[in-house]
Amino acid sequence: MKANIHPDYHTIKVVMTNGTEYVTRSTWGSEGDTMNLDIDPTSHPAWTGGNQQLMDRGGRVSRFKKRYEGLGI
Repeated sequence: MKANIHPDYHTIKVVMTNGTEYVTRSTWGSEGDTMNLDIDPTSHPAWTGGNQQLMDRGGRVSRFKKRYEGLGI
């Protein structure tokens, strides 16, 4: 294995948008830095089940739904 090719792996503090904090190891920043998150699992729609929009370009979704509507899944 080559020497001195791996990044520095150290502990940092992560602060979520709601104020909760935890300590983890990372290659981001330097030892003891604080990472403030703008998006986290407690507030982002991808994790909370927020509004999702499905765009039907060229009727593909409509054709798919029509083809498999009788399966009852």
